[in-house]
Amino acid sequence: MRRGLVVGAAGSGKTTFAHRLAALTGVPRIELDALNWGPGWAAVELAVFRERVTAATAGDTWVVDGNYSVVRDIYLNRADTIVWLDLPLSTCLIRVIRRTARRARAGEELWGTGNRESWRKLFGRDSLVWWVLTTHRRRRRELGALCAEAALAAVDVHRFASSAAADAWLVALGEAAAPTS
Repeated sequence: MRRGLVVGAAGSGKTTFAHRLAALTGVPRIELDALNWGPGWAAVELAVFRERVTAATAGDTWVVDGNYSVVRDIYLNRADTIVWLDLPLSTCLIRVIRRTARRARAGEELWGTGNRESWRKLFGRDSLVWWVLTTHRRRRRELGALCAEAALAAVDVHRFASSAAADAWLVALGEAAAPTS
């Protein structure tokens, strides 16, 4: 794998998996959220976002994590691998709740923007919980179509319905890449 995408619903573990995959393969990790969000949870202008993604994916190797369809055309035709973390809604919800609670408790700053998750935004119509509930099914359909199309273009597609299966793939990838003596 030289240029990979890690996609999935919110809470599926994209960023964590992409971090591990990038470390294992020795390629840079590109977190689309970090390129999209500015201070005050304001998304940057689309043209700026596209410029950032173009610059970040200009190299020969990378792992992109995220689902932003408005920039996917920039890197999709160069990808050789797609990892789809197709985890159940319940798993994604639990992860989002735990992650948001951990970040809120710690006051963790995200992406050097000053953005922090808060307790009052844990639930409600502009929370990540609501986002997962309202986008999980649609994301699954969209990513299924994306992966089917990519597979036809000879992209290596891996769909994992559990974290254990995704972890096993990473272990196997690491063992295959390990030098033999």
